[in-house]
Amino acid sequence: MKKGLLALSPLAVFIILYLVTSIIARDFYRVPIIVAFMVSSIYAIATTRGKLRKRINVFSRGAGKPEMMLMLWIFVLAGAFANSAKVMGSIDATVNLTLALLPSQMLLAGLFLAACFISLSIGTSVGTIVALTPIAAGVATQTDTSVAMMTAVVVGGSFFGDNLSFISDTTIIATQTQGCKLSDKFRVNSFIVIPAAVVILIVYVFMGQGMTAPSNVPETELLKVLPYLVVLLTAVIGVNVMAVLTLGIILTGIIGLTGGAFDIFGWFKAMGDGIVGMGELIIITLMAGGLLEVIRHNGGIDYIITKLTHHIHGKRGAELSIGALVSVIDVCTANNTVAIITVGGIAHKIGDRYGLDPRKCASLLDTFSCFTQGLLPYGAQLLMAAGLASLNPVAIVPYLYYPFAIGIAAMMAIIFRYPKRYS
Repeated sequence: MKKGLLALSPLAVFIILYLVTSIIARDFYRVPIIVAFMVSSIYAIATTRGKLRKRINVFSRGAGKPEMMLMLWIFVLAGAFANSAKVMGSIDATVNLTLALLPSQMLLAGLFLAACFISLSIGTSVGTIVALTPIAAGVATQTDTSVAMMTAVVVGGSFFGDNLSFISDTTIIATQTQGCKLSDKFRVNSFIVIPAAVVILIVYVFMGQGMTAPSNVPETELLKVLPYLVVLLTAVIGVNVMAVLTLGIILTGIIGLTGGAFDIFGWFKAMGDGIVGMGELIIITLMAGGLLEVIRHNGGIDYIITKLTHHIHGKRGAELSIGALVSVIDVCTANNTVAIITVGGIAHKIGDRYGLDPRKCASLLDTFSCFTQGLLPYGAQLLMAAGLASLNPVAIVPYLYYPFAIGIAAMMAIIFRYPKRYS
């Protein structure tokens, strides 16, 4: 037990240093999140047994995992695209078009629907956030609305598709580990989360009633909207997010150079400034990956799994343990895909032992992982959204209505044995 608690203690150090201290100070900017990760990473290495070089290698292995490197590449390309599009005038033009097309009272609901549709089409929350966050931040500024709230609308909607899409990695892994069809899991999952999405959409319609768009919206320069339209369309048809962003960067360059928004050196500077602006996000991602690998190496993940599966009574208890397992592992790994891979086999064994429907097990794995991932201030989605909107990721969390809603819906599905056919 002492070994398991010691393995998890770096996470406790991070929580105390960042969250608790910030709450006491009533200011989440007082303790930089990057410093909290640095201190907890040093502590994690210091409390690990073995030669110092080997301990550092464990940390470095976690920071340098292929999925981490892929995420960093996305951050670099997203920074270059977002800032070159901003300097070229693409964001302003897209915001003007959005304000012209949507009534002001439907802006929140419209953005949420757009995020839901795009994420369902492309199967990734990160790609949706990259495409829509700059637009949401621009609309918020133009309508004098909270940037954090508008960004949260996009982040929440992005998890709709992450949870339901047939091409989402979480959906594919959840169904593979539980031995059921994608279509069956989609059907069960829909019963659980679509009512939550409808409720949140209605909430956004009512919240949008008080919004007022500026009366003198400038005429939209449609050519400058083209990079975002191309990014959205290519993402929707399933093109890899890195290829999508690269195409967006090239388009902003061509349009900006021909339109006189900047010369070749101005374009390079815009891209460079955007990449530098992602610097803190990149460092946080590396540190989080290393810290969580040290926790896994020291047995922290195994300890959590053992404790959460020790006392299970009946089907409700079995389903709750599956939800708790994937949520806790997601907190420790900050990656819902990795969390499902980690506990998928154990969830399947629990399901077999207590006679659970594998289709519902897959749905619970996916839904609880998306619920948890959607609220993590150090998760890739919130870090990306915060970086693109120039916010502290913690500022977005209170407005994440949809992730909260699917967490509640998943709990109700367990407590009330819903949907009946699969319970």
